[in-house]
Order: sequence, then structure tokens, then C-alpha cells
Amino acid sequence: MGKVIVVTSGKGGVGKTTSTAALGAALARRGNNVVVVDFDIGLRNLDLVMGAERRVVFDLINVIQGQVNLAQALVRDRHLETLYLLPASQTRDKDALTEDGIARVISDLREVFDWVICDSPAGIERGATLAMRFADEAVIVANPEVSSVRDSDRIVGMLDSKTLKAEAGERLKKHLLIARFDPARASRGEMLGIVDVLDILSIPLLGIIPESEEVLRASNLGAPVTVCGRDSAPSRAYFAAAGRLAGECVEVTIPRHNRGLLTKLFGRRAA
Repeated sequence: MGKVIVVTSGKGGVGKTTSTAALGAALARRGNNVVVVDFDIGLRNLDLVMGAERRVVFDLINVIQGQVNLAQALVRDRHLETLYLLPASQTRDKDALTEDGIARVISDLREVFDWVICDSPAGIERGATLAMRFADEAVIVANPEVSSVRDSDRIVGMLDSKTLKAEAGERLKKHLLIARFDPARASRGEMLGIVDVLDILSIPLLGIIPESEEVLRASNLGAPVTVCGRDSAPSRAYFAAAGRLAGECVEVTIPRHNRGLLTKLFGRRAA
């Protein structure tokens, strides 16, 4: 039976869809069968990040409504044979999602894949609650900003109250993924530090993804950064996070601000 992971956030634009694709590809590179599922009905983007937008024929809603079977809707990744996408509908709204339908699809995916990674829409509406409903674990993506962290705290409360595990009296395992961290801005006090974020949310840290143009470049190329930017800092951070998600003991390192040579020299003289 595969493990179901929901990737969620309280605020949009924090890097959730990018992280879903990157983690999915990293896990697939480890030899796992992985499917990423887009729950953002009407505003799908996961297919774009994975470069599969032109190959989408059927979607999650078609499967839920019994118009096609699951195999017809799955799109195999162009780069990795063990990575698949189940896209969201671009023409329907979230009312087309039903709990029974999602339960059936998730159950079928568990039988086929080692990892089922659900890309939740941001916020607390129906699509988000159904994306987390059947999860075994959650990855909460947050930026080191007050608004993002505050909204993520709200998501923690939902995970502890609106999932099947919560209703059964069990605690859903949660992981914090801090994305778009800029050590230079953090050192100037322009964004929260890592310790500040951890103090507020009080959930285990899965990884720290540094701010980098490589992530945007990968998205524009239509591939996860763990596929087309494997030597970049964010790619290495995602691979490490995937290892921790798989249960490996991998040390978390905080990106540091490297001052330029002139700054170092003048700083040394001033000292």
C-alpha cells in the first residue's frame, strides 16, 4: 500500500506546486513509483510545472464521475518512467469534487504507487480539505514571512481536526518545508529566521529550500528542479527533503549568506 502525502499551505504563491513536483521527481529518482495529484480544480498548474500541459486529455474529475478509468487519466512524466501526473480539471469548479469519489481514487492509487503526493490548493476551502482528508502525512510549505507562517498555523489546526486520522483519534504526522529562504535578507531582518518559524509552528523541519532563479528556470523549461537543475542548491535541498520524507536521517543545513570578497576584506580591516 502506498503512502499518501498532502502538500499544503495557508497562503498562495509560497512554492507548494513547485515543491510537489520537485519532491515527486526526487522520490521517483530513488526508484519509487510516484504519482502527483493536482487538486486545484479550475486553476491547475502542476501540469505546467511538469511540462505535461499538452498531453492532458482526461483529468481527476473525469475519473471521479466515472467517465474514464484511472489509467486513461494518468500522464507519464517525459523524464522519469516511474513518475506520473493525475491532472486537475481546468473547466470545472471545486463543487465537482466529492468525498466518495476522492476516497475511491486515492484507494486505487495506493494500490499502484509507492507515493501518492496530493498538491492541495492554498487556503481552507473544499478542495484543500478534500486534498488532506485521506492523507497519511502532510508537508506544510511556508515562506519565512509573518503572513505565510500565520496562515500555515491555521492549516496545522485543520490537519488536526478535518482528516480521517484526526477523526479516528490519531495524530497526522506533519513536516515543515521552508521555501524561498534568502539568508541575506534574513541576516538583515527583512524576513523571519528559521528558528523564529520553528518556534511559531512547532512542527518538525523537513527542509529549507533557498531562494534561487534555478527554480523559476526549471518551471519555465517544464520540468521539476530535481530533474533539470540537479546540481543547484534548491535541487540538493529537495533531494535531502525527499530522503527525510522516506525516513532517512539526513542533517538539515541552514543556507548561509556568503559575503563578497571586498566585503570580507573591508570587514576584516574594520575589525
